[in-house]
Amino acid sequence: MNTTTVQVSTNGSVTPTRPAWAEVWLMIIKTLWRNRKSRVGLILLAVFVFVACTGHLLAPYSVNDSSFATSAGPSARHWLGTTQAGQDVFSELLVGTASSIITSFSVGAIATILAMLIGITSGYVTGWLDDVLSFITNVFLVMPGLPLLIVLASYAPGKNLVLIIFIVGFTSWPWGARVLRSQVSTLRTRDFVIAARLAGDSSTRILVREILPNMLSLVIAGFLGSALFGLLTAVGLEFLGLGDPSQVSWGSMLYWAQNAGALMNGQWGWILAPGLCIAIFGMSLVLINFGFDEISNPRLRGDNE
Repeated sequence: MNTTTVQVSTNGSVTPTRPAWAEVWLMIIKTLWRNRKSRVGLILLAVFVFVACTGHLLAPYSVNDSSFATSAGPSARHWLGTTQAGQDVFSELLVGTASSIITSFSVGAIATILAMLIGITSGYVTGWLDDVLSFITNVFLVMPGLPLLIVLASYAPGKNLVLIIFIVGFTSWPWGARVLRSQVSTLRTRDFVIAARLAGDSSTRILVREILPNMLSLVIAGFLGSALFGLLTAVGLEFLGLGDPSQVSWGSMLYWAQNAGALMNGQWGWILAPGLCIAIFGMSLVLINFGFDEISNPRLRGDNE
């Protein structure tokens, strides 16, 4: 996706024009909506975001209300049953959507920012700085991810959502950095970048105005992948009891449902509902990524229109 054009002046010199960010975003939105798979993903994601913003208002009962019958199965009053403490599972599902989506997007943002800072810098510069950043990336790549996360979450002081977000986000950037470094290493030798450099543009301006718009779809696709990884990892840590059990989320619901033997007691809604939400939310991110694949590879556009 090359958004840079050239402008020929009256004296015959050629100078690159700056890409219009509004046009880049408009093209991305149009492509995502035209692609059938990404359109479905956007609709599903919009539903989850709406529930996350209004879950506390849509919930029929307060998540702190434990006055109902304990360990009850699904009924007309409690669609997904109640917990062992007498709380409405459906209300917890709605309220817990917010913390789960916040965790997912926050991890994706942290991992993407770190991947951009390290990957783009490493790909654009040469010499010892590139060697140092590549070495750091390789070290994180060979580290066993899940055992490291479990150890960090186990020995970290306190168990809360913010801590899990930073632990998962800080350990999930290397793959994105490696991909961005490879892409920037290719773009830095393109004609439009060389023309901008000859025109006297600074390295920062070239990165922001020339290189970044051409890899924007790759950055966002990396964000979606990191967000999905962040959600699944955070749910896994919470399911193992390494999160804050008092924080209502999809992961903590699975943790308490497992401890209470939900399936053995016929409380299928307690464990099935959050698992299904995790699967559908992850599917929405994957479907949206099909649209970004189409943006990165224009040859795919004819198959999805």
